[in-house]
Amino acid sequence: MMLFTIAIAVFSLARSATAQNFNNPVLYQDLADLDVMRNGDTFYYSASTMHFSPGAPILRSYDLVNWEYFSHSVPTLDFGPQAAYNLSGSSAYNKGIYASFFNYNPVTKTWFWGGCTPGDYKTYIYTASAPEGPWSKKATLNFCYYDSGMLVDDDGTMYIVFLTGWNTKQVMVAQLASNGLSEVKRQQVWTTDSSLSYVEGLRMYKRNGSYYILAVHPQDGNIILKSSSPFGSYSWKWLVHNAGTLISGFSQPKQGGLVSLADGRWYHMAFIDGYPGGRIPALAPVTWSSDGWPSVQTVNGAWAKQYAYPLTPRAVKSIVGVDNFSTLGPQYEWNHNPNPSAWAITSGGLQLTTTTVTDDFFMARNTLTHRILGPSSTATVRIDYSQMADGDRAGLVLFDYTAGWIGVVRNGNTFQVVMWNNIALNTNGWTSGNKGSSIASATISGGSIWLRTTVNISPGTQQGTFQYSTDGTNFNNLGNAVTIVNNQVFFMGWRYGIFNHATKSLGGKVTARSFAISGTMLNNP
Repeated sequence: MMLFTIAIAVFSLARSATAQNFNNPVLYQDLADLDVMRNGDTFYYSASTMHFSPGAPILRSYDLVNWEYFSHSVPTLDFGPQAAYNLSGSSAYNKGIYASFFNYNPVTKTWFWGGCTPGDYKTYIYTASAPEGPWSKKATLNFCYYDSGMLVDDDGTMYIVFLTGWNTKQVMVAQLASNGLSEVKRQQVWTTDSSLSYVEGLRMYKRNGSYYILAVHPQDGNIILKSSSPFGSYSWKWLVHNAGTLISGFSQPKQGGLVSLADGRWYHMAFIDGYPGGRIPALAPVTWSSDGWPSVQTVNGAWAKQYAYPLTPRAVKSIVGVDNFSTLGPQYEWNHNPNPSAWAITSGGLQLTTTTVTDDFFMARNTLTHRILGPSSTATVRIDYSQMADGDRAGLVLFDYTAGWIGVVRNGNTFQVVMWNNIALNTNGWTSGNKGSSIASATISGGSIWLRTTVNISPGTQQGTFQYSTDGTNFNNLGNAVTIVNNQVFFMGWRYGIFNHATKSLGGKVTARSFAISGTMLNNP
């Protein structure tokens, strides 16, 4: 179609590879609780995903600035309470994967991901022989490594730095067994200084024989602890303190990680509380004092909106562009665990067969999600609705813990494109609150439709609007605007979603032929 041909041409425009500076934030998407590391000349980034599945996405970069979605460390949320993660009678909204650890042990040639889930407060450890997987769950520990980080020492010994819970003052270090699947020792190594109240988001590193623990003091910056032994004793200094905001209305960069380059330079990557977009990564170089203390390189006391590229810029797969669903890429995650028998990649695209009978969007299984690109962007999905069954609803949704959508509804032999708004979860227990209602509709025919949303996730309460087209060229507005709520109740940013669910009986199908995102990438070599 001409629409997508033009889109591909636009998306292919790129900055010259001779660009000397990068822009902060490096990627305007929700990638919370980040852990970042280097293996050889490749950098990897792990993030939280709460109730989305697969969990713990892995992003890849060759210059620390331009990132592509690469894999997931948790193929399915195979922990308790399982029925809730499967949207079977209950839900796991705001549970699942929070701050976790991610690292590689070169001695055993094993990749590790581990995290404590708030559904049962156990720690699960997954391993793989390569970052792209396959990953599998190898251990369940009946205690919580809260806000944890992993250090792999020079001899392959693995340590976990962690808290025993939120708002606790004791920083703990555990030594793992040689296979990384059990604990052999733990010890309290530091008590939070009274001037700091509490810390969180722990990471652990080693440089020139010294051990370091990175922690965030959420109110005003990040601190670094230093010792000659992994078990202490530790002293501390500020890594970065009161360093301002990169975007007016958002927080200063906070929780994150440190990463070394092959030439010995170091960088700090941290996220910005950037609601309604979520938690968004920023990057800054680190300098080291003669006595081995790191500090973030600021400009006039603040994080800079631009720094020199750490390495020669290198292009990766772009967030923007058209996906024709020849495969289901790692940029997507399902809302809770999907029913694998109810979706398939076919010659025509992504086929979604109804797997839930419900009139509640938040309880409908197999909604495929994608992070919204900020500060503003447009997403367009082309859907073949010719095989829908009576009562089915399928379309394109904007959601966080509230939602609105545009889609096709079949009533008997009549098909209508409908804009549905004012859907909301009850945040007291994350149960169904308001199922919403139809705002506007129009009768359609022909079996194919393009659904579009344009959404702003800049600071403040924003809006998302919906349009539809029956020819892929001429788009019509439908309904009213979805209010993009600006708060942290859900700890996550808003997402696009593609859904298909039944309200009467199962058996109907739709096929998503393509999904296109257009918007401005702040960095694109």
